[in-house]
Amino acid sequence: MDTEFADVIGHDVTTITCLCGNTVSKEGLIQANSQGVPVYSGANEPVPAGLAPWPDDEDLYTLCPSCGRVYHDTVIEETGTAPVAFQIDITGPIAEAIRVHWDLST
Repeated sequence: MDTEFADVIGHDVTTITCLCGNTVSKEGLIQANSQGVPVYSGANEPVPAGLAPWPDDEDLYTLCPSCGRVYHDTVIEETGTAPVAFQIDITGPIAEAIRVHWDLST
């Protein structure tokens, strides 16, 4: 299978336009870990159930909660391209993690 690429401006992960059409300003994009699980950025607080802790190595990914495509932030920042790293199932536990993330963001 050929690698899919999202549109991105410069080397900025906040400008991704996912292949499904989602952007930060539409339904939003979520910081995730290398398994695609949304991460919690709260300092010195317990990580809410369903979310992953912020990775110690800061190896972050961007999850599209609309379609489950995941992009590796380091690749985008280094190359200015946004290849799909992998795609996850956004139902079940990931759907709950997405809900928890949005609840904390509001």
